[in-house]
Amino acid sequence: MDGTTDSKGAVTADDVAAAAGVSRWTVARAFKKDASISRASRDRVLAAADALGYAPDLAAAGLASDRSNLVAIITNDFNNPHKLVLLERLTRILWSRGWGTLLVHMSDSDDASAALLAASQRRVDAAVVIGTRFDDRILGTALGARRLKKLVIFARYSQDPNTLTIACDDVIAMREIADHLLERGYRRPVFLAGPDTQSAKLHRKTTFTAYWEQRTGHPVPAIHAEAYDFGPAIDRVTDLLSGPGPRPDVLVCENDIIAIGAMDAIRHGLGLRVPQDVAVTGFDDIPLSASPAYRLTTYRQPITAMTEQLLEVLEGRRTTDVHLPGRFIARDSS
Repeated sequence: MDGTTDSKGAVTADDVAAAAGVSRWTVARAFKKDASISRASRDRVLAAADALGYAPDLAAAGLASDRSNLVAIITNDFNNPHKLVLLERLTRILWSRGWGTLLVHMSDSDDASAALLAASQRRVDAAVVIGTRFDDRILGTALGARRLKKLVIFARYSQDPNTLTIACDDVIAMREIADHLLERGYRRPVFLAGPDTQSAKLHRKTTFTAYWEQRTGHPVPAIHAEAYDFGPAIDRVTDLLSGPGPRPDVLVCENDIIAIGAMDAIRHGLGLRVPQDVAVTGFDDIPLSASPAYRLTTYRQPITAMTEQLLEVLEGRRTTDVHLPGRFIARDSS
């Protein structure tokens, strides 16, 4: 190699050093966030790199330090539009702060251990799990094998003491929803939840049912859709409202996509009205919730604030769980 290009013709750090009139080690320092280098030297190096089309080899740089600045995001359940909202916000904010992301698709519960292993093999600084179909036993196995430096459960809850949870505060959220419904005069709720599995849990069903019984003295029936998707929600709500017995006056849904399925079943499958015959609430505030077709009452998760807390974990400034309040959004469906 002659010091100008590598064997594949790519621009090297030596090329940038020659163009900027500095040493190769100055080029290396210019691309390190906290390295000791003057502003003038850094600007000269970055200008030369931009002109030559040079980018440092992050993988090679990571081998010389304890950090790769790479985060694995392990997820599934792409039928839920809120997952795409989470991914967009997470990756955008992480990238703006110098963190790269690796997306690992965890197709089902049996695949969770393999997904965690795949993440650890890429030398990531942390794995962030935002899927739904995994359990604490699998998380504990991964941590026990020391496969991951940090394992963060995002927008879900884990009981494993070696993980960190960053989530919306379900207790505050569901109490606000319950208070709203009681103030509006609703008295016969049914809670429509997602799959009843041992996966990392939400606390929405348990919080709402306990708080409602505390306020009214009446228990709340709960039913489960087979997946976080509008199709299974349509089927469950159709069965519920077509059956015998008094009809509920409100369906409290665990997330927005289930609530949208419930509204479609009520209006188009059964010929009833929302909210006059049956009211509906959701959770997440996906973009479709504000559509004139739904105008769904829901609860907005504080995704930006949650991601800021994730950055504190990645940068070593936080080592404890975080539960953050979001924002209740009242619309026409209730």
